[in-house]
Amino acid sequence: MPIDIDALSESELVDLNHRIIERLRVLHQLHAHQAMLKFSIGDRVTFEDGQGRTVEGTLTRYNRKSVTVIGADGRHWNVAPGFLRKADQAATAKTPSIIVIPKR
Repeated sequence: MPIDIDALSESELVDLNHRIIERLRVLHQLHAHQAMLKFSIGDRVTFEDGQGRTVEGTLTRYNRKSVTVIGADGRHWNVAPGFLRKADQAATAKTPSIIVIPKR
């Protein structure tokens, strides 16, 4: 449904602009909420920080547009849920790798 914006007055354009911005905000919140539903409080998650380093932590809280993650180092992070991945359980186990050489 095309809208002929050339026929709108300045006040109508301003009103349309506000309505568009509000609609986009609602859509962004909906997408963030849907992404949050993939995770539960207490889940081990990973994400990349601003320097590209992988951070692993525990999801502790849902916020309006983000979630709070407490990293292994104790730092608190507010992260958009679209950046989160569930931590691989095998990777989170901190068991040292042992090479076994059979005796002959």
